[in-house]
Amino acid sequence: MSGAGFTSLSRCAVLAFRSTTGPAVRYAQTAAAPAAQPRIKKFQVYRWDPDTPGDKPRMQTYDIDLNTCGPMVLDALIKIKNEIDSTLTFRRSCREGICGSCAMNINGGNTLACLNKIDTNTSKPTKIYPLPHMYVVKDLVPDMSNFYAQYKSIEPYLKKKDEANEGKEQYLQSVQDRQKLDGLYECILCACCSTSCPSYWWNGDKYLGPAVLMQVSARSTGRTSPRTVQLTGAASFYPGLNPGKAIAEIKKMMATYKEKKAATA
Repeated sequence: MSGAGFTSLSRCAVLAFRSTTGPAVRYAQTAAAPAAQPRIKKFQVYRWDPDTPGDKPRMQTYDIDLNTCGPMVLDALIKIKNEIDSTLTFRRSCREGICGSCAMNINGGNTLACLNKIDTNTSKPTKIYPLPHMYVVKDLVPDMSNFYAQYKSIEPYLKKKDEANEGKEQYLQSVQDRQKLDGLYECILCACCSTSCPSYWWNGDKYLGPAVLMQVSARSTGRTSPRTVQLTGAASFYPGLNPGKAIAEIKKMMATYKEKKAATA
């Protein structure tokens, strides 16, 4: 065989080798990775429908594969409702910790489900209850009527000492007055703090609770208003609570109220 013929055959063999091995190499590179092992997490959820005759409060267990679920407890609840049990009832809206709708008790602490990460320890169940010591509408939905009525009772809006020019000119707010609201106006009224307070559990019909009291402080800064007077009842104010700074400001206003009233009489 001539050198030229040998060279030609060799080239064909090389091409054939490349053409038969090329696809195999590419196939090996694009082969699917082995399926991940399921990570089954148990969620024990409080269930009760007061409108159903004979129904009693109970804990119902749901198994969720964390590989197919988002990282937050709210993701698990949505997955349960969408894929397992459509009768599960809970509130939710923004999913960003702004609206306060998904406030509930998770593993013994009041928090927002959208901001609470799932404990990835699959040997421990996640226990979910509605906010404690409140009437239950259904499942994880508490009755917030009393909480909002208390909020309404403090007239939750800014007031001026002199409102003679109301509607006649623009009200200007100084930088200093605006700074007085920092740390107070950010409250989203989720009721997590109030429903964590034993005093609110015992006297929820009289004691306003830390969330509403903080709003009193925010709207009464720098002035004595009728809403401050409303706190002078024996059961309306419990000293020594958090949020600390806001409560302390209210205590100071209450302590000096009678002196200021006597001085202006």
